[in-house]
Amino acid sequence: MKFLASTLVPKHSTGLAQRPLSRRDRFQEVVDLAQWAEDIGYDAFGVGERHNPALLSSSPAVILSHIAARTRTIRLVTTVAVLSLTDPVRAAEDYATLDHLSDGRLDLIIGKGGDPVAPTVFQVPPEELWDRLEESYELLRRLWREDSVTWQGRFRPPLSAATIEPRPLQQPAPRVWHGSATSARSTELAARWGDPLYSANGLGRVQAYLDLVRHYRERSAFHGHDADTAIVAVGVHSPIITDRSQDALAIARPLYEASVRNHFPDRGRFPFDSLEDFLANGSALVGTAEQVAERLLDLQTAFGNQVFGVGVEGFFSTYTTELATTKGYLERFFAEVAPILRAERPTTLWSGEPGAGDRTQTVAS
Repeated sequence: MKFLASTLVPKHSTGLAQRPLSRRDRFQEVVDLAQWAEDIGYDAFGVGERHNPALLSSSPAVILSHIAARTRTIRLVTTVAVLSLTDPVRAAEDYATLDHLSDGRLDLIIGKGGDPVAPTVFQVPPEELWDRLEESYELLRRLWREDSVTWQGRFRPPLSAATIEPRPLQQPAPRVWHGSATSARSTELAARWGDPLYSANGLGRVQAYLDLVRHYRERSAFHGHDADTAIVAVGVHSPIITDRSQDALAIARPLYEASVRNHFPDRGRFPFDSLEDFLANGSALVGTAEQVAERLLDLQTAFGNQVFGVGVEGFFSTYTTELATTKGYLERFFAEVAPILRAERPTTLWSGEPGAGDRTQTVAS
């Protein structure tokens, strides 16, 4: 099993010094966090693209490029790159450059984007987002694989014998994943191209995400790909791990209630009735190390995934982060839980040397 940390770079953080941080200090904190993630045992670090005044992650390629200079082996991932709002030529150039600067450590996760603010900033009709994503991805694929591209689409000017530089360092081209949260459009797009899938598994019920992953595998087989070897990642929340399960529940309850109250004032839009419902049917990791390991093994059996995206900025964190509290739980996670998952669910994903373009993977099920 491999583990991915990711952040949307919330603007508001109490920081390790337990004080509000400036934007400059917040960016430095994220770079330090990536270094810490590499040291503690994460296999990959992701930055998600958002165009929202509560977040500082509008330029993941820039942030990840700086992280590349400060790290050695950790994979660098976009979680996700909103290709529906980006010129695919610009994206192909930016991320190919990042692949070189990181010595071939790039994995690109693309998506339509779920933030309602972004389309208004870019003046893109929301009903066009899926079509823009599909068109942009097809062009990006060609730009990374072909020396001369002639192309015409709906949403950007045509190309005639176009060549981009640089081409990615990784050959074959860097792995492109498809972020999946609510729509079969994402699973269909991933299946059509035989690409990996990242199931967000965030604030919905596990069964809904599992249905999408099953659809992805069914459509992968339909399109002639081997569904049994399809690569899947699954997101879970940052853990709360204590020696006694009742202590973990006591810590989690006020955090859960405050997050629901602040981010879901319309409770009808939130699919869980209680913390206990969230623990049983969602992606929370709360309890002893043994309980957390058992929960992850159960999820892996259901999803057949090779990667867990384990939250790095706090239980139920959305637009704020308190790293000082979270790091202790994650240190226990990598000391007591991760070794169990690595031993019982081995995978060769991300096992090659940086820049080697490793594309092999196995997982026990």
